[in-house]
Amino acid sequence: MTSPSNALPVSSLSDLGWRLEDSAALSGRPVGRPARIVQQGRGAWHGHDGTRELVLHARSRHLEPTPVTGDWVLVSGDDPSAGLIDEVLPRRSTLARAEAGGRSVAQVIAANVDLVGICAAVDAVNPRRLERELTAVWASGATPLVVLTKADLLETPRVDAAVAAVCIGADIVLASAATGLGLTDLRSVLGTGVTLALIGPSGVGKSTLVNALAGGDVLATREVRRDGKGRHTTTSRHLVPIPGIGVLLDTPGMREFAPWADEEALADTFPDLEELAAGCRFSDCRHEREPDCAVLAAAAEDETVAARVAQWRLLQRELAHLERRRDARLMSAEGKRLAAVHKAAVQRNRIEHPRR
Repeated sequence: MTSPSNALPVSSLSDLGWRLEDSAALSGRPVGRPARIVQQGRGAWHGHDGTRELVLHARSRHLEPTPVTGDWVLVSGDDPSAGLIDEVLPRRSTLARAEAGGRSVAQVIAANVDLVGICAAVDAVNPRRLERELTAVWASGATPLVVLTKADLLETPRVDAAVAAVCIGADIVLASAATGLGLTDLRSVLGTGVTLALIGPSGVGKSTLVNALAGGDVLATREVRRDGKGRHTTTSRHLVPIPGIGVLLDTPGMREFAPWADEEALADTFPDLEELAAGCRFSDCRHEREPDCAVLAAAAEDETVAARVAQWRLLQRELAHLERRRDARLMSAEGKRLAAVHKAAVQRNRIEHPRR
């Protein structure tokens, strides 16, 4: 394992991804200096205000939303190495997934990212997982970029047709930290103020790729296991500013990925099937047993299309289930709020009009 260098070569907020338009978010807000969350911890956050690294604590226990790596926050306090988070500034993008166990709660992975590099080892790509991750990225407000790592493992690096078929609308980069392949392409999409987050399962080389782009060991790395499965090296989300190149955000490997998204994001992931559906006889075709269904006809002729249709249906069901659970949760919370309001009104009435 290589040890990370915790030094952040930051001399200004722009090195952290601050933009001129972000300054508009400060208008009308209380006095405080902006800082960006560079790492999450238990009960505290590490941030940077453009001049120094800070240990941050929430001023209120009920800070909403809860700060995550990538967030811009307003910080107060006289300690030059620490501060209190007064407010989380509005996010321009929010990458999230549904929490494991089917709970109707979003787990925010990263905030304020411009690009999301969906990483997968080129010799072990799972197209169905790619579709899930693409759906989450389209829903986030960021732009997806598929990064096929460890391209040096192939004698002739290439993009498999089955992979290309699911990456409609997203650029694909073949990359190898060992040979440098693809690093120029990745640097070309970065720039001052641009944040690239890397997601994917353990062992695909996200941290190694960050180190290669940074030109040094800024994050710890480990070898994959003998069975080829990844080891968990990154245990928290790290923001790595690289002056003159951009900002990278590394995330822990995620074994499961249930996108926190909606039908619009699903349409962005499956534009080919949406186009086919326009040719169905019925406008409300469910693509199951209906006559003259263009989607079923295409699936019957092409195994790749059939696999995408199956995943399309599965994600539609998952998102519909998530929406129902989310609505039920909101209704429950609203019911509790109304009950609390009623209870407070009753108590106030008793105080103002006591029985004699």
